[in-house]
Amino acid sequence: MRNSLTTFALAGLLVAVPPLASAQSPSQPPPRQDAPKESKAAKEPKNGKIARGDEKFMKDAAVGGMTEVKLGQLAEQKAASDGVKQFGKRMATDHGKANDELKQLASQKGVALPMDLDRSHQGLYDKLAKLNGADFDRAYMKEMVKDHDKDVKAFRKQADSGKDPDVKSWASKTLPTLQEHQQQAKQVAAGLQGKGSPAASPAQK
Repeated sequence: MRNSLTTFALAGLLVAVPPLASAQSPSQPPPRQDAPKESKAAKEPKNGKIARGDEKFMKDAAVGGMTEVKLGQLAEQKAASDGVKQFGKRMATDHGKANDELKQLASQKGVALPMDLDRSHQGLYDKLAKLNGADFDRAYMKEMVKDHDKDVKAFRKQADSGKDPDVKSWASKTLPTLQEHQQQAKQVAAGLQGKGSPAASPAQK
């Protein structure tokens, strides 16, 4: 009996040894080496989408550009001053070109740009559309100085710190034109102030 029990005990040990041996020598480090690749992939933009800040800049620029075109066309119709008419014409032309470039860029980046003015910009258009002559000139140029001060600041920031290289490039390319608009707007507005009240007489006829 003792011999048979000893035999069974030895057999049990032999059966138990292989699992222990296999448990002590797992050959599975490779999966841990693959983990960093997954974390890098997770940091990549999903579906080619650009950063939220770049997208917001593009949408704001689109609305601003549409507004400049429409107000420029309005200035060509309503302005009393030739200087204001010429400025409006340049706004419609330059911003129209920039808008086309932005639309093409947005299409490449998968960004849906606004198709119409928002409430704020539409309200500005409606307000200026009710004015004529010298009253329009002063109000329009005042808005142009304010808008281009804001635009130059926004485009400079995007050109300096934007994430998407193509959006940054477009902002950098467009910025010098906006700076020219800014300077011209201030010059035209200053000229209107120099004319004083006599310029208001044509609007009252």
